[in-house]
Parts: sequence; structure tokens; C-alpha cells
Amino acid sequence: MTEGARRPDWIRVRAPYGERVEAVSAALARHGLRTVCREARCPNVGECWGGGTATVILLGGVCTRGCAFCSVTAGTPAPPDPTEPDRVARAAAELGWRHVVVTSVTRDDLEDGGAGHFAQVVGALRREAPSAAVELLVPDFRGDEGALRTVVDAAPDILAHNVETVPRLYPVVRRGAEYGRSLELLRRAAEMRPSLPLKSGIMVGFGEKEEEVVAVFRDLFGAGCRSVTVGQYLPPSRKHLPLAGYVTPERFAALAAEARRIGFETVLSGPLVRSSYKAGG
Repeated sequence: MTEGARRPDWIRVRAPYGERVEAVSAALARHGLRTVCREARCPNVGECWGGGTATVILLGGVCTRGCAFCSVTAGTPAPPDPTEPDRVARAAAELGWRHVVVTSVTRDDLEDGGAGHFAQVVGALRREAPSAAVELLVPDFRGDEGALRTVVDAAPDILAHNVETVPRLYPVVRRGAEYGRSLELLRRAAEMRPSLPLKSGIMVGFGEKEEEVVAVFRDLFGAGCRSVTVGQYLPPSRKHLPLAGYVTPERFAALAAEARRIGFETVLSGPLVRSSYKAGG
């Protein structure tokens, strides 16, 4: 389902600029926060920051896994910073964020995978920025049901967990992760709190087949997920997993149509879409 290897015009974006981008950058630096917007080199950073949305990365800048597609460093992380929840909340209040997406590096070294830290951030945001919607984009917590219960009981407005790719490619793309474990996390969350909106995302360009992506849509819908994003994989560097090819805007539109046919209520599918794109609507 991929087209060629030369970067097409539709994948090009302008570098973010403007007073709002500068103000957000300064505030993040002042509060000592990391964001996916910068760490993952998201092409939509200017649009999201300008619209009052951002995605904050918790628990440091080192991941215990190291997926082949990700720009985050793999290794041994530092202990969690107990001041981080309050720093996130103060930044959100200062910048007037309407929708805060909170994610983290994977922390398999922690007994709860960082679930308690997520819950503390939700609590701090409720106190300091009560008008902001809170979306948690969580790791799989190694399948720990207690950790998942912790984040569900924190009562986020949205719970997200990305499957990232099709099951066949997990051994290459997501070493240390399991497709079935990710689906089970979503199923359990739906059972724990049926009213909690669930969201997931997948990237294309790894060499998957279109029918495999549609099968993932069906699995996600069956697990209780009603919102899905589909975006183009772009290797962060030459050291990362090579790109199998670019997917055309027409094929992204066709995938979106398939997802809607299955029953998804919210579908964002396009070359520059990322899992937190237009998270605030």
C-alpha cells in the first residue's frame, strides 16, 4: 500500500514560528518539561501550540524499551521526579491549555509502570487547570491490571493507547511490546469504565498491507475503541527503521472511509496526522 521512497510534496511542512510558539517554548523550558511536539519532531507543533493543545512527556527522556521507529533514547532511566506533576499543571494553567495530552516513556523498571505518576498529574491538572480536558496516552504497563486501574480511576477525559502497527510487524517495529496485550488494555479499560472514551493510533509506511490495517481497525473497535488516528511513519534518523514507502493522501482517505464504515466516531487519517493531532477537537 506504499508508494515509492522519494519524499513527496504532501509530506513537507514549514518550521513552526510565531509569538505563540516562542511563548510556549519559553514556558516549557521554565517549567522543565518535555513534549512529544519537540522530542518526536512532530510536524504539527505550530498548529497545536497555537490552538491551546500540547503533549507532555512524563518520567524523563530515557525509555526502557526502544522501539525501532522512535526517537526517544533507550537505556536506564532516572527515578521519577516527584515535582513533575505540579510543574505540568502550572505550565498548563500559565499557557491556558484547553486540552492536555499526557504521555510517557515506557518505564518497565517501575513496579506500576508509572501509573501512579500519571494519576498524580491528573490530580494536579484538576487543581491548577480545571477547565483543561485531560487525555492520557499510556504505555501497556506490561499488562498489569492494577496499574491500568490506577489510571482509569484517576478519571481522565480520554484514555489512549497506540498499537502503532499491524501484528505481523510487531517483532520488527515494537520489540518488547505485544499486540494482544495492547488490545487487552483497551478491553479492560472499557470494562472498568464504559463511559471512558478510548482512542488508539497506527502508523503506515512500515510495509504493512491495507487489509492488515483494516483488520487492526476491527480489532480496536471490538476492544471498545471509538477514536483512531492513522499517520505516515517518518524515520527520525538513518539509524532508525527504514521507511518502506510513502502512502498517498488518497489511500489515507480510503483508510478513513473503512474505519468509519466499521463504526469509529472520530477518525483522523493523513500523512501528517499524529496520535495527538487535533486532540482538542
